[in-house]
Amino acid sequence: MKKVFLSLFTLIVTTNLFAQTQPGYLAHYTPSPENIEQRERFQDMKFGLFIHWGIYSIMGNGEWVMHQQKIPYKNYKRLADFFNPEGFNAKDWVALAKQAGMKYITITSRHHDGFSMFKTKASPYNIVDATPYKKDPIRELASECLKEGIQLNLYYSLLDWGRDDYGFGKPVVNGVPADTDWNSYITFMKTQLTELITNYPNIRGIWFDGHWEKPTANWHYDEIYALIHKLNPRILVGNNHHLAPFAGEDFQMFEKDLPGENKGGYSATAKIGALPLETCETINGSWGFNIKDTSYKSVKRIIHYVVNAAGKNANFLLNVGPMPNGKIQSEFTDTLALVGRWMAKNGNSIYGTRGNLVTPQQWGVVTRKGKTIFVHVLSKPETAEIVVPGLKEKVVGVQLMQGGRKLEHKQLDEGLSIRMDDVALDPYDTVIQIVAQ
Repeated sequence: MKKVFLSLFTLIVTTNLFAQTQPGYLAHYTPSPENIEQRERFQDMKFGLFIHWGIYSIMGNGEWVMHQQKIPYKNYKRLADFFNPEGFNAKDWVALAKQAGMKYITITSRHHDGFSMFKTKASPYNIVDATPYKKDPIRELASECLKEGIQLNLYYSLLDWGRDDYGFGKPVVNGVPADTDWNSYITFMKTQLTELITNYPNIRGIWFDGHWEKPTANWHYDEIYALIHKLNPRILVGNNHHLAPFAGEDFQMFEKDLPGENKGGYSATAKIGALPLETCETINGSWGFNIKDTSYKSVKRIIHYVVNAAGKNANFLLNVGPMPNGKIQSEFTDTLALVGRWMAKNGNSIYGTRGNLVTPQQWGVVTRKGKTIFVHVLSKPETAEIVVPGLKEKVVGVQLMQGGRKLEHKQLDEGLSIRMDDVALDPYDTVIQIVAQ
């Protein structure tokens, strides 16, 4: 994930440059019927598990440890010699996601350190050829996800701290990094992406990251996006560039922010497009395993993130960083189990819904599925009633989702008024179900 900020000026210039130089494929990209269908399925899922895992986990200081501690690449690569995650069990990971109410998993297939967590012929620097583990966890995870009905997406880093043909930190001149064989690097990425899509056919998303390190480079997205869509038109392409969506992309993500917000500082120019939306956040304060990080998010905070994301018509992708042995620490699994209990009871108000019916209110947000509208009361209302603004449809019933108690209501010019006088609020989210005619 990104740990540095780009200036607003650079982002604006980059966006304009890209808009002026889009090759033919991107300028005329029309998603296939299979792709459109997959977009709808993706929007229905609403809740996913993000996994940042690699040889950096050994250091216990996050996925940026090589860069932050200025470890020479040739020294850092030695971590592969003793990366042996015998505690990894794909069944356990998928079961954890299902128990938490998650519908998909996105895992790092290759991060900025350049280490591939899958078998690849494009480089010996991979988990099968360079470690004593000798197994392919992506293959095992793909198999288990297929068996359990969980969608699998793959994170793939565009930048590479070690490869000479990438040229980390080198200036970009006329779209090409100085003193590099940029075409070689583009070929390397296309080779790996072909392997991933061909060898793991149930992949349904590619989650790119790292564009922001070389924002003025010619990333050959016309070739890369076209390759992905040709190999499997169902695969959704997303790119964590923190800008308005580029042509050829199928969903838009927001890092550590809900769409339209910029609390994390990454989304100043991330204009919301018309694509399916996703927001990602960490379960503590780190993406990769960090042995010192104990800033664990509460069950309530995670549920509110899921609900608020749905209210803004977005999915929520919650990250965990497994330990180097392949296990996920108990602080994470215990919390996710409790989140799952809530989702099991209230998931109907989240899964398959669409948001942006009304702007977020002081008391919460609103989601909708067909004729059913779900009012999520996340905070104690300031008065004895709440008003769902703009709701003009005839309402035939209003009741608490849990227990079915009918609530007094009336339709006003400004919307639907619901009495909350003696309603015992749920500690996480009081869901009210409205049936419109």
